[in-house]
Amino acid sequence: MTATPGPSPATAASEDAPRHGDTPQPASTPSADAPRERRRVLLAAPRGYCAGVDRAVIAVEKALEQYGAPVYVRHEIVHNKYVVKTLEKKGAIFVDETAEVPEGNIVIFSAHGVAPTVHEEARRGKLATIDATCPLVTKVHKEAVRYAKEDYDILLIGHEGHEEVIGTSGEAPDHITLVDGPEDVKNVEVRDPDKVVWLSQTTLSVDETMETVGALKGRYPNLLSPPSDDICYATQNRQTAVKQMGADADLVIVVGSKNSSNSVRLVEVALGAGAKDAHLVDYADEIDESWLDGVTTVGVTSGASVPDVLVHGVLDWLAERGYDDVETITAAEESIAFSLPKELRRDLRAEAKAATEG
Repeated sequence: MTATPGPSPATAASEDAPRHGDTPQPASTPSADAPRERRRVLLAAPRGYCAGVDRAVIAVEKALEQYGAPVYVRHEIVHNKYVVKTLEKKGAIFVDETAEVPEGNIVIFSAHGVAPTVHEEARRGKLATIDATCPLVTKVHKEAVRYAKEDYDILLIGHEGHEEVIGTSGEAPDHITLVDGPEDVKNVEVRDPDKVVWLSQTTLSVDETMETVGALKGRYPNLLSPPSDDICYATQNRQTAVKQMGADADLVIVVGSKNSSNSVRLVEVALGAGAKDAHLVDYADEIDESWLDGVTTVGVTSGASVPDVLVHGVLDWLAERGYDDVETITAAEESIAFSLPKELRRDLRAEAKAATEG
């Protein structure tokens, strides 16, 4: 905003005196050079890609390099619009069902995992498969199979209709009951209250999951817990970082897609931690400037399926509006990496061997 020049010393006295009918004005106005209130950004760390998402995205890229387009992917490889569109441009074709893949082609299963029936559908359709299921989701699948063999009733805490929940439930459909939050506990029925175990979707709010577990234990005191936490390390770390900055933020912007469970949870965690406002956006141009009214501190983070280029887009957008003082809030250091799906490792080794022998 450009300041209007003030009156010259010779006329200041006469112009400052109120005339008949005028509303008296303040004797002075703030100087254009007065310091503005500090505007800052709290940037969460860690944020963005987790090891499982990184593995899944690289799996599609390597398959396209190795076999050429098209490569089919059952459902979104990860829940992020930008990632899906980028891979589509490279030749990936995303389908809702395995039956949509033409016979003899390659189909990649997404990071969220699939039920055994989907593997069987692929075999019947004579499809080559690459399983990009996150290893932490695979761990939950194996727990479901194990407890089903021991004839436990398995209470799976998760959101109805989520792809990960569908895949896990398919491992032991006769033993698994979905529990969709604390309010759903009253609807649970089991065969033997002394032989019950809980498992969970990997991308849930830690606090809400523990609230659900507490309610379940109120009904079933002998409820068994899984041998290790089902909620993935990346989900927990990102929620912890948001909790640390939430109380200091007037506004938290979470970069992520609306169908990304862990991204949606980050908005909820931010509000629960004390942020005055929080919103989920895919891209910087989705930010409403009115959100900045009265805001001096903006928290920024992103879901576990979000590439950092989208976060930098938000930081640039904020910097253009005066929020250029960025402070990183670090909750944890992450060094976990997962190897590529075994199908790709096998073929990549064969390709490397052929190249060296040639």
